[in-house]
Formats: sequence, structure tokens, C-alpha cells
Amino acid sequence: MKLPDIQFDASGLVPVVVQHGISGQVLTLAYANYEAIELTLETGEAQFWSRTRQEIWRKGATSGSLQQVIEVRYDCDADTLLYRVDPAGPACHTGQRTCFYRTVAGNAVPSVGEIVLSLEETIADRIQKEPEGSYVVNMHNRGIGYVAQKVIEEAGETVVAALQGHDEETVQEAADLIFHLLMLLREREITFQQVVTELAKRDEK
Repeated sequence: MKLPDIQFDASGLVPVVVQHGISGQVLTLAYANYEAIELTLETGEAQFWSRTRQEIWRKGATSGSLQQVIEVRYDCDADTLLYRVDPAGPACHTGQRTCFYRTVAGNAVPSVGEIVLSLEETIADRIQKEPEGSYVVNMHNRGIGYVAQKVIEEAGETVVAALQGHDEETVQEAADLIFHLLMLLREREITFQQVVTELAKRDEK
């Protein structure tokens, strides 16, 4: 991307949509000037222009919620940027994961990526903190062999439900299967993103 191609407004700014690079969730909307974009590209960390303070600010400089930039895109009119990031913490100053956590109308339906990422984070958090009575902790303590057996068990139950034509049960069993598969991947310290990356490679062939 050549910066001269970007269409800045009369104030020398361009809006930047910030998106979680894994879940696809839109995290925030900010603005950047030429220098902020250059710094973002040089450092690999999201940097913007504060319209209130009239200065460049690095996201997370004080809160620790840095945003590592995976990719920078620009739209068809070259007047809006998209930062795909790997955030170290909440994007919103309220502590919410995204600034867009309130709904004006319609039903809030999490994306597939959001749900998978949330489940991965929950599993990791349970293993680290070991809360009493946790199903995740119990499986983890019993070892990867037990977790693997649960994946096999849930896969079988999903197949049986599907073959019997029980759609609602198939959905429920598939949900159990995906959860236990994520648990198995966590035991090997493999992220679902690695699986998605492999699928993307295959899609290109």
C-alpha cells in the first residue's frame, strides 16, 4: 500500500476500522493521520490521531491493551483503513472487548469467530485459575488421553444423531464435539486459528 493513495479528509485524517484479526469482531473506530499510519506500519502496533488531545496515541500505551497489527487494508475508495489486529486486552475504555457492545435494534448474534475465541479463552482461564468444580479443570487433570476419548465419544454421538435424522440433537451433539475438540487442541497448545490457517491453505489449492 502506498500512503499517497489514501484519501485524507480536510483535517488530514482518515477513519480506521479496527477488527479482531481472529474472531472478525469489529473492535473500534478511530482516526489516523499520515504519521500515525507510518508509525503503525513501522512498529506493527496500532497508532492513531487523537482529535481531542491533538496528538498521536499508541493504543494501549497506558492500559496495556496493545494492538499488534496483523494486516492493514484500505477500501475501494481509498478513504477508509482497516486494521486487523491481535489485541492484548479490551479495545474499549469501559473494559468491554469491543466499543460496539450496545445494540440499537435487532438481536445480537455473536459470530462464529467470536464464540470460538471466547471458548478458547474460557478454557485457558479455567486451566490457569483452577476454580473448584470446573469441568474443564477435571478433564485437564485427567490428561490428554481422557480428553481425546471424549472427542471420540462426542463425534460418535453426533454421527448417530445425524443418521437418525434428529436435527436438534445433532446440533447439540455437534456443539459438545466442538467444545471438546477445542479442549483437545488446548492440551496440545494448538489454537483454532492454526486450524483455520490450514483450511485457508487448502482453499487456495
